[in-house]
Amino acid sequence: MTTVSASAVPAAVAFGRELRRWRGRRRWSQLDLAIRADTTQRHLSFLEQGRSQPGRAMVVRLAESLRLSLRERNDLLVAAGYAPIFGESAMDTTELAPVRTALRQILSGHLPYPALIVDRVGVLIESNSAFDLFLEGCSPELLRPPINVRRLALHPEGLAPRVLNLPEWGRHVTESLRNRTRVSPDPDLEALTAELESYLPPTIPGPDYLGFAVPLRLHTDSGELQLITTLTSFATATDITLAELHLEAFLPADEPTARILRQRAESPAAASDEQRVAHRVDIR
Repeated sequence: MTTVSASAVPAAVAFGRELRRWRGRRRWSQLDLAIRADTTQRHLSFLEQGRSQPGRAMVVRLAESLRLSLRERNDLLVAAGYAPIFGESAMDTTELAPVRTALRQILSGHLPYPALIVDRVGVLIESNSAFDLFLEGCSPELLRPPINVRRLALHPEGLAPRVLNLPEWGRHVTESLRNRTRVSPDPDLEALTAELESYLPPTIPGPDYLGFAVPLRLHTDSGELQLITTLTSFATATDITLAELHLEAFLPADEPTARILRQRAESPAAASDEQRVAHRVDIR
């Protein structure tokens, strides 16, 4: 066990406080975390009290055991007095060029169905041409970059007036965000979630409430669409920017929806992905 020197006391205390906070959020006992991190409860107790200085490898192991995001792992390393190990690149850098190409291929390959890429708080990074389906009738104010697709979806001047099951689907969106902030606290995301909840009418889930399986029922000039959503994250990424991206793809829940989306894509008025200007913003 490493004894804490006088110069290392502030870092050891700060690390111990953060470690105790994260363990409390996970609702684990010291023994629970010690088993997951392959250490002893006694050592963990000394770390939380600031009586022992953790090695860099131990900090990383504890962060992994606590299932922290890359951003949170960096913060824990800094609290312990170590430099961050995970970088955060801008999307327009040369290093991420292959990733950008791959993502655009995925978006294009999902046509004629809508697909988009957002950052951790829902800011639109890029979309395919079918995403324009969600922009019709929305206030120009909501379409000025950076576009937050969560706000666009639930704002009274956004997509919300065309969502036929807004109370249920909107609650599905906000509950998903709440679950994310419970796992990884994020003040920006918490503030956005509170804003979005203020837009929703009250609802009491009935016996047919499907929870996470709520489809989006959307009114269009061509008829009602029923869409289900798939979310993909880049779990093996070692760059914070990539790790915080989410690919959101919509799929038809019935054949009439699939037919309408195919017809929209075949319309002469529909722009190709090469012709249109993709929606892109830099990740903050």
